[in-house]
Amino acid sequence: MTPTAWAHLPNATHIDRVLAHIKQHPDRWVAARVASWDAARGAALGAALDAARGAARDAAWGAARDSTWVAARGAAWGAIAALIAWDDCAPLLDMPADAVRLLAAVGHHPAVLLLPAVLAMNGETR
Repeated sequence: MTPTAWAHLPNATHIDRVLAHIKQHPDRWVAARVASWDAARGAALGAALDAARGAARDAAWGAARDSTWVAARGAAWGAIAALIAWDDCAPLLDMPADAVRLLAAVGHHPAVLLLPAVLAMNGETR
């Protein structure tokens, strides 16, 4: 098996986990994106882009973006962006949705971007 462009990143297994879930449950991701979209998401995505600068992360960024776009029409792009940009954000994927919602509400950029993933992976759409 050919390694992914993000295999060298600390969150590679979490990126793979998100992509696998998207392929299994694309409907959940679209619903979660709609449920969690707000103005803070744009600011958080900008912060992730800034944090992910560097040649190795740029290659991972492009490959992951392409995989995500094909898999769920971009519904999980924010989650992948956060996992590439911030090495310490993966534990948010395993937190209760209400806890991630609270962090997102106070402007925690990784939480804002990972909220759709947490909702989708827990089968929530509210």
